[in-house]
Amino acid sequence: MPGNRMIVRMEPDNAETRKKSEPQGSRGRLANFIELARTIVYAVLIAVGIRTLAYEPFSIPSGSMIPTLLIGDYLFVSKFSYGYSRNSLPFSLPVFDGRILGSAPERGDVAVFKYPVRDSNFGKDYIKRIVGLPGDRVRVTSGVLHINGTPVRRMKIGEFTFGERRYGALKVAKYIETLPNGRRHELIEAEGDFGRMDNTREWKVPQGHYFAMGDNRDNSLDSRFGWTVPEENLVGRAEFLFFSKPPDSWFFEVWNWRFSRFLDGIK
Repeated sequence: MPGNRMIVRMEPDNAETRKKSEPQGSRGRLANFIELARTIVYAVLIAVGIRTLAYEPFSIPSGSMIPTLLIGDYLFVSKFSYGYSRNSLPFSLPVFDGRILGSAPERGDVAVFKYPVRDSNFGKDYIKRIVGLPGDRVRVTSGVLHINGTPVRRMKIGEFTFGERRYGALKVAKYIETLPNGRRHELIEAEGDFGRMDNTREWKVPQGHYFAMGDNRDNSLDSRFGWTVPEENLVGRAEFLFFSKPPDSWFFEVWNWRFSRFLDGIK
């Protein structure tokens, strides 16, 4: 009885077809390189787009915003909070003037801006707290902030410690300040109420400008030195920390990371 037979159809080995479907040699390497370059360009464009339109990371190199921000903090700044200007772009490219989709900062916001004074720091990224709005009259008397002739409420809540306790740490007064709109934040007075800028003349904030101060009141180069922040110089609002470590620590020293500050919102 004849068994079932399986018929297998053999295709001819077509070398020409293989050449067309599988790039070989230098042509193949060129195609792979072009594909890699295209992927890199797309990735760079996406990263630049996110940094320009959404969020940009910043690090804190100085102590002018202690106790809110510490040296070695890394944070995200929302670029869309105040709209966009040329300072929202990489290298502050002068593509357009003014702001588009702009909205005004609120009193108490911690904002990143381009330093406006034409000196050695001109154009650098600064971060301070917005305390004075356009049209406000601002002055400091015996360490107390006054806005439009009214002293801002300030309450001492304890001390802030610099350095390791066992090596003779420095303790300074820490306060909670409540701005006229109800926003509250902590600040420190490293020299009590007798620091260089604890008594100032009254400043009138021009239209389209903002008065900015550091939370480390005796160690901050801010609007008390005679300048205000043009709205065009605003880069964005500080939103939250994503990483923090002591400034004298290496990134790989995980045991020194300040985990308690990770993902902290900025008040």
